[in-house]
Amino acid sequence: MFSKSLILFALSASALGKVFITSPTASTTFVGGQQATISWQDDGMAPSLKDFGPAKVSIYAGNAQQQTSLQLIVPSVDVSTTQSIQFTPDPSIGPNGNQYFIRVESLSLKDSAAPQYPALAFSAKFTMSGMTGTFSQAVIDQINGQSTAPLAGATSAAPASKATPSPSLTPSSTSSATKTSASAAKTSNAAVNMKGSSWFGIILGAVVGAAVF
Repeated sequence: MFSKSLILFALSASALGKVFITSPTASTTFVGGQQATISWQDDGMAPSLKDFGPAKVSIYAGNAQQQTSLQLIVPSVDVSTTQSIQFTPDPSIGPNGNQYFIRVESLSLKDSAAPQYPALAFSAKFTMSGMTGTFSQAVIDQINGQSTAPLAGATSAAPASKATPSPSLTPSSTSSATKTSASAAKTSNAAVNMKGSSWFGIILGAVVGAAVF
């Protein structure tokens, strides 16, 4: 049903900047089988979105030390030139509930405090409805293990087994302006669109989603 790979978290005091996910938040509900949108912006802290670069975006469940990948949304998207993704949540990845979160994993940038791990960013935990699946006991145990969403570096995970078909990407305003300028000069072109000790990161999760848990 989904990738059962465990993500063991490493010490990371630097995972505060990066991708600031504006949707989903703690009040968001995605419906299985219906189009949903993930959006983000630069939080104004280092590293910048340009430094974060290409990233893998997935739906996860778990705790601050262990996570399971449930659905791969997009294997690679440049977060500096794209500001949102439209995709369809797979209803079979789990049950109705508010134990889901988005994980964004840079494919090029490493965590500055623990360079053996990729730079990561997370959304607040959000709700999924219209779901038809169940969690394995391993995932349930992970969910019950901690009360906070993770904000730290992680080891590489096995690829998620669930992937959405061709998510729609929306370009950032900066990217769009650049493309528009180039178009005016030449010919018209179509715009193409994370054991964690840094608990301060939870504050960011709260800011993103207001009381994540």
